[in-house]
Amino acid sequence: MLKMMTFFQGLPGQQPMPGTLDFLRSSQKLPSTSEVESEASMSEASSEDLMPPLEPGVAPDKEEEEALKKKKKNKPKGLAGMFSVFTKGKKKKGQLGSVEPEGEPDTSLGLHAPLPSVEDLKAALERGRLEAARPLLALERELQEAAAGGAGEEELVWRQSKVEALYVLLRDLVLGVLRRPLEVAPERLRQALAVVVEQEREDRQAAAAGPGTSALAATRPRRWLQLWQRGVLEAAEERMGRRPVACAEGRSEAESSFLHMGRTMKEDLEAVVERLKPLFPAEFGVVATYAQSYHEHFAAHLAAMAQFELCERDTYMLLVWVQNLYPNDIINSPKLAGELQGVGLGNLLPPKQIRLLEATFLSNEVAKVKELMDRALKLESQHWAQDVAPQRLDGHCHSELAIDIIQIISQAQAKAESITPDLGMQIKQVLLAELSAFLRSYQRTFDEFLERCKQLSNYRANVIANINNCLSFRTSMEQKWQVAQDSLRPLNELKNHGFDSLLQNMLMDLKPLFKKFTQTRWTTPAQTMEEIIATVGGRLSEFSELQDCFRKELMEVIHLHLVKEYIIRLSKRRLVLKTAEQQQQLAKHILANAEVIQNFCTQNGSPATWLQPALPTLAEIIRLQDPSAIKIEVATYATCYPDFSKGHLSAILSIKGNLSTSDVKSIRSILDVNTEVQEPSRSLFSLIKVA
Repeated sequence: MLKMMTFFQGLPGQQPMPGTLDFLRSSQKLPSTSEVESEASMSEASSEDLMPPLEPGVAPDKEEEEALKKKKKNKPKGLAGMFSVFTKGKKKKGQLGSVEPEGEPDTSLGLHAPLPSVEDLKAALERGRLEAARPLLALERELQEAAAGGAGEEELVWRQSKVEALYVLLRDLVLGVLRRPLEVAPERLRQALAVVVEQEREDRQAAAAGPGTSALAATRPRRWLQLWQRGVLEAAEERMGRRPVACAEGRSEAESSFLHMGRTMKEDLEAVVERLKPLFPAEFGVVATYAQSYHEHFAAHLAAMAQFELCERDTYMLLVWVQNLYPNDIINSPKLAGELQGVGLGNLLPPKQIRLLEATFLSNEVAKVKELMDRALKLESQHWAQDVAPQRLDGHCHSELAIDIIQIISQAQAKAESITPDLGMQIKQVLLAELSAFLRSYQRTFDEFLERCKQLSNYRANVIANINNCLSFRTSMEQKWQVAQDSLRPLNELKNHGFDSLLQNMLMDLKPLFKKFTQTRWTTPAQTMEEIIATVGGRLSEFSELQDCFRKELMEVIHLHLVKEYIIRLSKRRLVLKTAEQQQQLAKHILANAEVIQNFCTQNGSPATWLQPALPTLAEIIRLQDPSAIKIEVATYATCYPDFSKGHLSAILSIKGNLSTSDVKSIRSILDVNTEVQEPSRSLFSLIKVA
């Protein structure tokens, strides 16, 4: 099966992917919700504008200005002045008079520690001090207590705006840390996570308490956990959406894009599991959040691509990713399978769309297979017609046609199986039907060649090469695809027609030799048989370039021809022997000739043991004189050769001139018992016509 990890390693022309998550290294801010927009609007004032505003329409006179200046000398300025409302102007030990170096947590900034000044808190947040979150929360709670205690509305609004301005700073600081979780120290990441957890707890408490009736604006729920989740989604989109540095040679832009997204998702999620999961609280569902964000972007990209009319290559690539690489090599990879088991990411595309793509793939692939097979046969037949000699391989005439066709079929099935095993089974049945159609076309094309190209010098060599082709076809179809024997019929026809062509000249040479048996009235059968065997032996070298199995099959055809022609000569009804001695002498000659034929054919590889009793039993029927004994031999013979008919028996019995008509009729009747016997698996007497 095609594996994604082979794509993930060592792509030529492509830069290696980083091993860590460099989520949004720029200083972009997250888009805010309506609540966050409200917070931002409260933070427009700078620290120089945090003094209470003057009454509208009233201009300060000189005395009032002097009084105000005098008053300012005795009053803290800016944010510190605003915080004096909460701290009653007392400077407590442990306040943030100056910001401590980052990385040294200040435990004095706890919820119950003396509160620092607003300016100190602002400076601390701007310096990235997450410890400021606890006193800020205390500040928010004191504001709520002040509202409950009946403080003035104008004062509450003014004070709340300053608290929310600090919360905007804290929010940006916390989410900034969480947007680059692998770039910060683990302790700092834990601090940021603790702030979000604390804010989520405050959100829940505020929701449980219900809406208040004070002049304070509603600022909760702040939903920082949702903001973090949105940030993860945006980070995933940014990571997955980067264009590959360069497309590897031979790989399309779409393939390179998918490879980039798959590799990025896998490596990033592995980093989340190994490095972030131990640090994040369970309520964040950090693995599920990242996985869902990456999955959502991947699915959206595929869905957009699937809307267009895809080429064959992109259709296949899309299915491979959706059905194989994504679920098997990413979601169920060793490092991620256990973590993503309960996340329920689902398919990258809806099932209906997947089925449509699969149907398109099958149609495309079958059409391509048919085109490739037709092209291969056309090229091969052109070589035959142009008298191009076939290759020789291990002493045998060889053609690449069978190898090419088997490879075309096998690659198409393997391609479908690389998507899903079920799709591989679906295409297998269609491909076998196309293969059967091809073999019929192959047989017709070969038959045309046999008829039209006999004069070519490489004719016999190409005939042998095509017969040898049948072995590769037959082996693959029987062993790999377990096809029915009926599908092999075109191959058997092709082989038999090839044998007929190869044997044509030899059989013509044998025909006058077999005629000698009847022309000489069987007076010199031994010499005639010697000529026959010598003629066959002289031709056997012509078949040396056949595969061994086909040489044996061809030798069986020759064996059958010799036995058949011998029986034809015995059945000519031209020889009538009236005495038992004459009949016994003929039987002796038949036995001797039968032994010569059997020995010669067996020594040269004929596997036709079924032909061995054909001539000796006929010799025995001719030799015997007792009608009852003859009946027994005939009955036995009919069992071996179910196509042995009464006509054949009558022709043999006509040699026995001393049998009465009643005896002949009685012997013939023994075959009536076998009239219902099924057709023989091998033909002998059905090839012999008798008058």
